[in-house]
Amino acid sequence: MSPGDARSSQPDWVTWNQTVIARELERLHGLLKRYTMRGRAEGEGAEIPSPASAASDADPERPSALATLCETFGLSDFERDLVLLCAGAELDADFARACAAAQRDPQRLNPTFSLALGAFPGAHWSALLPTAPLRAWQLVQLGEGGTLTLCPLRLDERILHYLTGLQCPDTRLNGTLTWEPLPERSLPVHREMAERIATAWRRSSAGGDLSLVQLIGGDGAERQAVAAAVCAQLGLQLAVLPLRALPASLPEGEALRRLWEREAVLSGAALLLDADDDSEEARAKEAMLDQFARQTQGLVFVSTRERRIVSGRPSLNFPMDALPPEARAQLWRQALHPLPPDSTDWIAPLTAQFRMGALAIEAAVAQVRCLDEATEDLPRALWEICRAHARPRLEALAQRVGARASWQDLVLPEPQAQTLHEIAAHVRQRHRVYTEWGFCEPGARGSGITALFAGSSGTGKTLAAEVLAGELHLDLFRIDLSSVVSKYIGETEKNLRKLFDAAEESGAILLFDEADALFGKRSEVKESHDRYANIEVSYLLQRMEAYSGLAILTTNLKNSLDTAFLRRLRFVVSFPFPDTAQRTVIWQRVFPASVPTRDLDYAKLARLNIAGGNIRNIAMNAAFLAADAEQAVQMRHLLQAARSEYAKLDKPLTDSEIAGWLTP
Repeated sequence: MSPGDARSSQPDWVTWNQTVIARELERLHGLLKRYTMRGRAEGEGAEIPSPASAASDADPERPSALATLCETFGLSDFERDLVLLCAGAELDADFARACAAAQRDPQRLNPTFSLALGAFPGAHWSALLPTAPLRAWQLVQLGEGGTLTLCPLRLDERILHYLTGLQCPDTRLNGTLTWEPLPERSLPVHREMAERIATAWRRSSAGGDLSLVQLIGGDGAERQAVAAAVCAQLGLQLAVLPLRALPASLPEGEALRRLWEREAVLSGAALLLDADDDSEEARAKEAMLDQFARQTQGLVFVSTRERRIVSGRPSLNFPMDALPPEARAQLWRQALHPLPPDSTDWIAPLTAQFRMGALAIEAAVAQVRCLDEATEDLPRALWEICRAHARPRLEALAQRVGARASWQDLVLPEPQAQTLHEIAAHVRQRHRVYTEWGFCEPGARGSGITALFAGSSGTGKTLAAEVLAGELHLDLFRIDLSSVVSKYIGETEKNLRKLFDAAEESGAILLFDEADALFGKRSEVKESHDRYANIEVSYLLQRMEAYSGLAILTTNLKNSLDTAFLRRLRFVVSFPFPDTAQRTVIWQRVFPASVPTRDLDYAKLARLNIAGGNIRNIAMNAAFLAADAEQAVQMRHLLQAARSEYAKLDKPLTDSEIAGWLTP
């Protein structure tokens, strides 16, 4: 159903309303005839008939659209008749001809102010003012040609449909805002918050404040769902206006605002200003958003990640914080009812890992019920659906890395390998230790799991992150810190905030490459830029410590990092340059089982003094050479690939490293 008063869908009301309009037009038709005959009587002395009596519209329980329009916009009796005059010209050809006869011109079928001033009782010139309701609310439109009183008048199409009892939102708003259907039922968590907001709004509007309602934080879809639940309680429709859809110029913005205010009255609607967009195009509309939020009458929601200061208008602020684990677990149990007997064992990890809202949980359960294989392994199916849920938002900010590596692919000394296993244990068991055992409150400082991987290029830092992601069945996202750090004050923190906010729902593993771009020795504060650089580092560490997932920093230069920063990291793993024994193992594992090889001497290959990343490059290059020659991978292919890799590294390939490679 189109937005607006629900009574427009009732045939009996529509028929009755149209009867009211017909009686009113009949009355005006009589006034026009009287006016026409009065002009003739002045020349012929004929008697002027009395005007028809006004139609009754006195039922307070069933007001007509005309009565509602007059009350809403404060129309005088004369302005009311002028609106009807324009409606009659649109609805009845005989009425239009009566207008032409009254104006003594068969071509002038459209009414004018001059005709209304002469024909209707109680006429007043102030109805013509731009600030008067007829023109201020664009109820009537002035045509071209003639003076102000003689230019043709037309009733606005939206008003014409409204008078006939039909709801059709103004088409000029199409493409700018969207109408959101109200929920048939609200989730309990949304309904509870909606009741609080509706109560606060009623108090505010009763006191004449017309406060702005800010829904702050959490997920945008959750905020919109709460706004829709509020509108359902207040008997309103909901329209959403994205930040990027606002006009660029103030005059266009003012015109849109006035058009919306009229539509809000006619449709009985509230407006949701969606301020989540961080694009450059949207940021350019911030001033327009402030004007809209400050000046738009009626119920206005602002959906935003952070509270906005709107000058000149009181604000009701409602934080939409992430649900606590207990509430999320309850939502999972309700959505999955009836549950299998072992559900307690896997709902807790699911709740701890993915900070999903009520809508996302409902959607995940609905999706898993459509999968045949979910009946066999429901926990794993739900886990994979939750992983995919937050990907789109995070993929716009970071690069997702496919985690196909396993522990078998990682060659490290025992102490480093043991530390990686400890990191995996911390991620798996944090819900039990933090929540069930009460070791610390989730989200508190120090509860995040942070690690630093230090070592030269190619020693396995990224590979280790992939192994952890595969072990924990989590997504891995790589963030290049050099692209996050900005020379503009405050921009680095904003970029980091967007990253962590997007990652919170998924608990993905975040891999911050090239930490040296931000984590140098703490600089001496000689100027404001130095002070802000230190603030940026502190902000990153603060968000890492509070992040619900695992955050990893990588660096090639551990010694360049400030020891004060190192103390705030839970794990530090040094990736050493592989020795000969480790390089032998790497060579033995580098080729997939499906790659054909022949006569490879891994002990000789291990004499190449290079890291594991370079070994992989050589192995892959040799595979391409062998495939092109339609042969198995042999030592000669590896020799050619090694020369290419060393040339790339600008490093000489010594005779001792390749001695005996091509001899039996």
